[in-house]
Amino acid sequence: MATYAMGDLQGCFTAFQRLIDHIQFDPAADKLWLVGDIVNRGPDSLSLLRHIKQAGSAMIMVLGNHDLHLLMVAAGIAKQHPSDTIQPILDAPDRDELLHWLRQQKLFHTADQYAMVHAGLLPSWSIVQAEQLAREVEHALRQDDDQELFALMYGNEPNYWQDEWTGHVRLRVIINAMTRLRVCTPDGRMNFAFKGDLQSIPSGYLPWFNLPQRASRQHTVICGHWSALGLHLADNVIALDTGCVWGRELTAIRLEDRKIFQLSCAE
Repeated sequence: MATYAMGDLQGCFTAFQRLIDHIQFDPAADKLWLVGDIVNRGPDSLSLLRHIKQAGSAMIMVLGNHDLHLLMVAAGIAKQHPSDTIQPILDAPDRDELLHWLRQQKLFHTADQYAMVHAGLLPSWSIVQAEQLAREVEHALRQDDDQELFALMYGNEPNYWQDEWTGHVRLRVIINAMTRLRVCTPDGRMNFAFKGDLQSIPSGYLPWFNLPQRASRQHTVICGHWSALGLHLADNVIALDTGCVWGRELTAIRLEDRKIFQLSCAE
């Protein structure tokens, strides 16, 4: 029995199948953690979504910003971007079943000394607090009136956290941090415009996982989202978005021994 974690898939179903075969994943015995952004921009989000849904408890995913974007478009709140490739899901005969299943997925997952989130955690959030905050968002996503949440979910302000936040402002900051964060100031102010590499981070900002007083640093956090960062391994962070959808690599790691598995997505 092994537990693997895999980086952003973004509709790259063929690459996913190849890497699953390469690691000899056994759904009867193994677990696969997926860091989110299952859908969009790649060629076959529909097949990928169906496959992960069918896998049941063998595959555990957290929601990424593209997964939430799909839900927002389906709800009529957001419009598709020219680069979106989610229309086959919206046209599928099992569309409602797939979208309902997606709404039930986690925003944050923990087991033993590992935690998984799509983007990052704010420096003041412990693992326990992050799990509690994620549950608040998950509960809201699963309500029948979630269109109100979708309508107010996105926006760059406020870009910092206060425990006193309530309502949709509170949920927006949680969602923004967990699905969009790359860098922030030492006091936790997020910069959503930055998408570059470590060498081009603006003055005054640090990668969220390098903040010295980060309350979650006793756990190893597995994340994706930051394709310009690429594979990044440290004692308490494993970043796995290696840009498969951009023709680079798809990456998986076996958590028991931290062995890396990669394949080219150049085709």
